[in-house]
Amino acid sequence: MNDKKTKDMNIGDTQEFDRANKKQTAHEVLMTVYSSLREKGYDPLNQLVGYLISGDPTYVTSYNNARYLIRTLERDELLEEIVRAYIEQYGGDEL
Repeated sequence: MNDKKTKDMNIGDTQEFDRANKKQTAHEVLMTVYSSLREKGYDPLNQLVGYLISGDPTYVTSYNNARYLIRTLERDELLEEIVRAYIEQYGGDEL
């Protein structure tokens, strides 16, 4: 906050906190994790499938904070994004 805004606030006023890093979409998370796995020399598809089936975060590298990032979403959110993208790409009724 800037100094003027801080000076104008009463001690009883509610302050808003705006996180700099807002939650990323499932698409963004998957693409970031995919890139990190690839950069480290892993087969990203095998590693992501292993994580999605087992829930074991050790299938995902900690490089570029990918392991933390993938755990910010539930696995069902990630699977929903994968299915949505597949249906959109290969045709199907509107979702």
